[in-house]
Amino acid sequence: MSRVQKGMVAGAAATLVASLLEIPNLFLNWFDPFQGVIASMVGMPGNLAVGWAIHVVSGVFILGPLFGVLCPRLPTDTPETKGIVFAVGAWVLMMIGVVAFGNYRTFTAGSGFGTIAWLLITHAVFGIVLGNVYARLVAREKRGAVYVGGAHAH
Repeated sequence: MSRVQKGMVAGAAATLVASLLEIPNLFLNWFDPFQGVIASMVGMPGNLAVGWAIHVVSGVFILGPLFGVLCPRLPTDTPETKGIVFAVGAWVLMMIGVVAFGNYRTFTAGSGFGTIAWLLITHAVFGIVLGNVYARLVAREKRGAVYVGGAHAH
């Protein structure tokens, strides 16, 4: 399996976990829903279906494969911290996008800072899962490698 494919699998798992974190927020209305923020950025405020679709596509088909390519080059030692660095970088780019291209009312007055903090937390969790699943896929492939005409290095 290529690094891009491993990244897609890890991105799917991380997107699922981040989505599960978002579900209680949708019903309890703690903060502005992430999918609502995304929908507002693309000019369709209130359309959560568009936000969910963009969330899934970007997590599985953009961020996952990009992590697979960048993982060996990211700073830090563990896959989970590499995932956090990557996901927080994605969060920074998203915040820049909200400020540069979004509506200044993207975050409501009552939950502006809370929403930003919630997005940072969910991105960090996304990164932890992304890095962990990716590392497990890499380790599984290494365990299954066949060495022909040589010995394992110790």
